[in-house]
Amino acid sequence: MNKLSNVDEYINSFPQGIKVILEQIRQTIRQKSPDAVESISYGMPTYKLNGKPLVYFAGYKNHIGFYATPTGHSEFAEELATYKQGKGSVQFPLNNPMPLDLISRIVAFRVRETLEK
Repeated sequence: MNKLSNVDEYINSFPQGIKVILEQIRQTIRQKSPDAVESISYGMPTYKLNGKPLVYFAGYKNHIGFYATPTGHSEFAEELATYKQGKGSVQFPLNNPMPLDLISRIVAFRVRETLEK
């Protein structure tokens, strides 16, 4: 696949069903962090505030990967416990409703944390 230059290209590279979910996640992030700068980093949509990474997300065949740096995951560890996780990442399966409210709260937490630093 060619290197994608923006989030629109990234989202549009997926099948329709996944595209809809990725756009919902994008809008959820934008609502909680309207001042975040949107870009592609590490090959996935990235949101930065004051030059610092807030969150990343990525689409896969069977799940959405969500990356809120270690603090976003540790702060919501109990709610994220039912999902498959790696260091600084969580997988939201595509065959379950996307936890947009949880994503929204994680983004809001990361915004507060970033602005306090």
